[in-house]
Amino acid sequence: MKAFIRLSLFLFLISFPAVLNAQVLISLVFGKALNTPKIEFGLQGGMNRSWINTIDNSSGMNSLDLGFYFHILMKNSTYLSTGVHVKSNVGATGMPVYSMGDPSFDEIYKDGTLTKKIPGFYVPILFHQRFNNRWYIEAGPQLGLIYRQVDIFDAQKLDGDLSFKLVVKDQYKHIDAGLLGGAGYKFKKEIKSMAVGINYFYGLVNVSTNPEYTIKNSCLYFYIKIPIGVSGKQDKSQ
Repeated sequence: MKAFIRLSLFLFLISFPAVLNAQVLISLVFGKALNTPKIEFGLQGGMNRSWINTIDNSSGMNSLDLGFYFHILMKNSTYLSTGVHVKSNVGATGMPVYSMGDPSFDEIYKDGTLTKKIPGFYVPILFHQRFNNRWYIEAGPQLGLIYRQVDIFDAQKLDGDLSFKLVVKDQYKHIDAGLLGGAGYKFKKEIKSMAVGINYFYGLVNVSTNPEYTIKNSCLYFYIKIPIGVSGKQDKSQ
């Protein structure tokens, strides 16, 4: 069963960029070495729904979210939870388009919608408390490094859907930061087991360099965690 899960993850993730593929392969190969009696290491994946809190006429945007995690035992059932969201997007959609200063372009997209897509690497640093080694809560700061920001113009025309992507890196800062909190449930009472959960990120930093508007991100994560390299026999006492 474990071999099947690992193979499925590998086949699922090979469609993503080389950096992410390397992270997954390292996880599968070295997962057993990274897991110790006081450290749980594994893959985390799922989806997120993000918003821009400071733009009223925008809608939530759904994205795939993938990465890895560490649970570091501090005392009894208390852990430090960290890791990296390797493939993660924030942003929003459904906004009205703005003028590009080109009459032909503006005419095509005038009734279209704008999506602000803000990819990034996000690192949570969380206090993680377990109850009966099944349910847990966690909370703390989350820091992000954002890159390759784009504005996507979409329009529906009689001859089909049109889309235009504009790179807007110069309109954003590189660092995002805020607070993250949530809860989860472990499938087994063993110290290290698969788990599902939900976290909410509330951005505190204005990541926009454009003085005309403020951009503060928020994001709801729905995830599953899969420990890598964990043996079948574990202590259930913690």
